[in-house]
Amino acid sequence: MSLSSLKPFIPSGPDFENAKSFFSDLGFTVNWEVEGLAELQLGKAVFLLQDFHNQEMQSNLMMFANVEDLDAWWQHIQSSGVLERYQGVTGREPTEFPWGQREVHLIDPAGVCWHFA
Repeated sequence: MSLSSLKPFIPSGPDFENAKSFFSDLGFTVNWEVEGLAELQLGKAVFLLQDFHNQEMQSNLMMFANVEDLDAWWQHIQSSGVLERYQGVTGREPTEFPWGQREVHLIDPAGVCWHFA
């Protein structure tokens, strides 16, 4: 047995529409949407954005995504304007970590930490 895909449910935080706009500004496409739930995709990466808010959970949730070119992805984040446009959103430039991985960290509007490598 093996898995063919994995689609995590990611909380939107207090403002579902704001979170959808944030991910759209990053380049994600909304594949489909029903009340309180949307499937978002960028390349082969897919997740379900859920209209759900629990700050403690969101502040402890982390996602990991591989990108083809980390420096280009960091430039894309900066040029997208999300760091300035969305309250609470922060980013850390490409950094080499002690575990041997070079990563960009991006905190989304809900407080979820996205690790891009």
